Amino acid sequence: MKAAILTVSDKGHRGEREDRSGPALASWLAERAVEVLGAQLLPDEAGAISAQLVEWADNAGCDLILTVGGTGVSPRDVTPEATRAVLEREIPGIGEAMRASSLAKTPFAMLSRALAGVRGQTLIVNLPGSPAGAVENLAAVWPAVAHAVSKIQGDASECVPAAAAQPSTRA
Repeated sequence: MKAAILTVSDKGHRGEREDRSGPALASWLAERAVEVLGAQLLPDEAGAISAQLVEWADNAGCDLILTVGGTGVSPRDVTPEATRAVLEREIPGIGEAMRASSLAKTPFAMLSRALAGVRGQTLIVNLPGSPAGAVENLAAVWPAVAHAVSKIQGDASECVPAAAAQPSTRA
């Protein structure tokens, strides 16, 4: 699998804060044999975020794009809007699963507006900005990521093997 990581942070872009989330995700992905094709740090500007997502999805051969940051409720948090503007289809269950998993750790998880969806043959997932939150949220949905990418890219095989899909014969 080939991925790209987009960190969204005004302070990071201005050099006032070190980006630790992008490198934490890159390390986590490397441990799972995912090739990181690119990493970028942009300010909380919807147009720039959307343009980078389009570039990676349409031209860079990314199977997976992860955004980090900008998913909260602050006035400058625009990552979900910038992502939604370029998606062809949303996958609500990914955001729901991340919020459900995070709620076990913090009540602030319910404030996340993170979303996920499809552009072309690429899965795009919004993650929270903190290194721990980004990795924990990705880990929560990781069991479905490879399957999602496979399906997005045209895998027509059955999701459940035929034997497992048979109804129980117990009375």
